[in-house]
Amino acid sequence: MKMKFLAGAALSALLFATPALAQSTSADQAELVRLLKAQAEEIAALRARLDRIEGNQDAAPVAQAAAPVSVPQAAQAKRTNVANDETVADSFAPQLAPVGLADQSVAQARAAANVSNVTTEWRGGLPIFRSADGKYLFKMRGRIINHVSSTFGSNYDARNITTTGARALRIGIEGAVGPHFFYQFENDFADNTSDVGTMFVGWRNDVGKVSYDVRFGNMFNDRSFEGSSGSDAPPFLERNVVATSIIPQRGFYGIALMPRLFWKTGHASVTISGDSVDASQAINDSRTVLARAHWNPFKTDRSIVHVGLWGFDEALSSRGPGTLTRNTVIGGRFNGNLRVQTGALVGGTGTTGYGAELGGYAGPFWVMGEAGKRVARLNAGRPDFESKAWSLSTGFFVTGDLPPYNPRLGTFAQPRVLRPVFNGGPGAIEVLARYENIDYSGIPNATNGEAATIGTNWYLDSIIRLQLNLIHWKTNNKAGAFTGKDKGETISAGFGVTF
Repeated sequence: MKMKFLAGAALSALLFATPALAQSTSADQAELVRLLKAQAEEIAALRARLDRIEGNQDAAPVAQAAAPVSVPQAAQAKRTNVANDETVADSFAPQLAPVGLADQSVAQARAAANVSNVTTEWRGGLPIFRSADGKYLFKMRGRIINHVSSTFGSNYDARNITTTGARALRIGIEGAVGPHFFYQFENDFADNTSDVGTMFVGWRNDVGKVSYDVRFGNMFNDRSFEGSSGSDAPPFLERNVVATSIIPQRGFYGIALMPRLFWKTGHASVTISGDSVDASQAINDSRTVLARAHWNPFKTDRSIVHVGLWGFDEALSSRGPGTLTRNTVIGGRFNGNLRVQTGALVGGTGTTGYGAELGGYAGPFWVMGEAGKRVARLNAGRPDFESKAWSLSTGFFVTGDLPPYNPRLGTFAQPRVLRPVFNGGPGAIEVLARYENIDYSGIPNATNGEAATIGTNWYLDSIIRLQLNLIHWKTNNKAGAFTGKDKGETISAGFGVTF
């Protein structure tokens, strides 16, 4: 009945318009044609909604009648990249879930602003609010990631524990004003503390066939493949040791200026930063200069090759403590006794790090390798403290989905699940394996560790996932309460929602 009503409405509109068209001026005719097209668009959009709700197949004639008129962008979810005349599927890869407002290109931002008669659009689990003229956009952001971890087999009973924890409890906002200006803010409440995470404003534009943006604020590092991926993106429950150990002393965040350049097959960024937003304001900040670039020399709709290089140089504050102590996760984040530890190490003046990335995917199969080295300079003529790490990981989607890779940024991303559980499908099921190795040398308490992980992920849809990792780990600490060679197993499970 609803489809008959819509068809009748369209027919009535045509009959009503016919005598008016015959008697009007050419300007009136153009206005009536525009109104008819707009009405046809609305009918097509309503038909699409009803099909999804009722599974109504009787409405096909209405859809066919409206086919010559282009459906609004919000209904089709298809945007065009003006810079290289590619669709989003070409420029961002077909498996990528819709990007956030702050990660859109200028062409995408303009396309979103041109959506007709849409002021609220549901995407990625939350509504996007849009002003009637399309100039202002606003969206809430959130992330809930909870883990449980159990360790056994260690020589130390204190390591054989079961714990739970929140990997992320994050809430935030993002928005845009016109196609060029954008902003984002997030606060994390994990570990029962309130920490400012991402917080920046930015400007973007196109120059010929390339685009750029410039951001200023408290920002996440663009460093290493997994180190540049958010906590909700890597397929394993914890990032690899390259991301967690070959890192500036200030950590993953810092108040920074970050210009980025994008082209069809890659991107490059430069970051100049001080300390994080939560650091002390009573002493000089440390200074970090960081750069990263990635290139996709081969790319099709179902395969890609990834090559990346990055490096940083950090000058530690002369008035600060210069602490270089490292306690690196090796067998799961939520066992505080299970770390590769250097012991107390002070007197640092600066660090320099660099690394390389190589990998890609072909259909549902992916592989990624990373390696990096960090040299920490010590004062009083002492030798440098060196950190070396590498990782090799792989995965396969048994349901045939494509790996969640973002070719614009060269990182892991949220997946686009082809057959979500909530639509009656199986979701996306992925099996994983990873080996990683870390070595700290040049200090009296030289130490090393390694871990082999197998796991599986079940993506119910593009925002909800269940994860399971089994980790076999080894450590050889020379300082702390757990010295000497030790090994064991850790089972970790997690549940994540990103919206």
